[in-house]
Amino acid sequence: MLNFVLVGCGRIAKRHSELLGLNQIKGARLAAVCDLDITKARQIGERYSIPYFADMHEMMRSIEADVVVVLTESGNHARHVVELARYGKHVVVEKPMALTLRDADAMIRACDQAGSKLFVVKQNRFNVPVVKLREAMDQGRFGKLVLGTVRVRWCRPQEYYDQAPWRGTWALDGGVLTNQASHHVDMLEWMLGEVESVFAMSRTALANIEAEDTAVVTLRFANGALGVIEATTATRPMDLEGSISVLGEGGTVEIGGFAVNKMKTWSFVEPRDGDENVMENYSVNPPNVYGFGHQAYYEHVVDCIANKKQHLVDGLEGRKSLELINAIYESIETGREVQLRFRPRYCKLGGSM
Repeated sequence: MLNFVLVGCGRIAKRHSELLGLNQIKGARLAAVCDLDITKARQIGERYSIPYFADMHEMMRSIEADVVVVLTESGNHARHVVELARYGKHVVVEKPMALTLRDADAMIRACDQAGSKLFVVKQNRFNVPVVKLREAMDQGRFGKLVLGTVRVRWCRPQEYYDQAPWRGTWALDGGVLTNQASHHVDMLEWMLGEVESVFAMSRTALANIEAEDTAVVTLRFANGALGVIEATTATRPMDLEGSISVLGEGGTVEIGGFAVNKMKTWSFVEPRDGDENVMENYSVNPPNVYGFGHQAYYEHVVDCIANKKQHLVDGLEGRKSLELINAIYESIETGREVQLRFRPRYCKLGGSM
């Protein structure tokens, strides 16, 4: 049985604590929680009858922990992971793993030096229809890739941003690309491969925040395919979709729903046995706003630790999408196409205005 402890008891902690605290993950239990706001920590601690703390170092010295889950503000992930790695425990960190590549590298280095596994949360990779799409990619069913598109059309009213002063800031959060759409950016790159260049535009349409609430991005992949990212939290009056589509010479797949959870199109030039059942068997409705995959993600974490397996999204894998997001912001600031493998000069992430 692995003991998990949470650092940060904000909005996303509800999902993590439910899975671990209600024993929904075989081989894992919630052992303690921590937040600078002791009231937030107390609420979760009392609900699951576990110790709660206001200081993460006190918690780590007091609790027999195997895995520490970092759920703090994005801009603080690096500092907390580096400090916590010294305890030699495995680390799970929510998306995005950091805001700057320098911070991401520091996190990877700290965990490597401590002999700890670093897991970056990308739960949508575990959605049932997404797993099926990846299987088709690995089998080469698309042939020559033509176009990949992700759309995030969600509603985040001003009240959402006003819940915490760090939301929508360059120093601790970023905008829709870094926060809400980071899973989709990761997924597009995971499916279509290495990105060669990006060109992007953004605006702050409806939210009173520093960063963007709406953006469009075009991508050129190393294999010649093109890509489009459309992301906004300015959909009104309610959430519309979180989707991905992949088009190739051999076929087309589209996954829609709120959180890339519903198979909408599964069509190939050369059908195979079982294709006729995909639409019925590989659609899953997520149980909550964070999508379907957190349970499968945690099961993967436990399996990797218990059986010493390679994990799907380690620090280096998590860094890939962060580099892409940094390049996107660089393009927004310069108004130019940006080649990947670049050194950020104008990207605002991780700094203040």
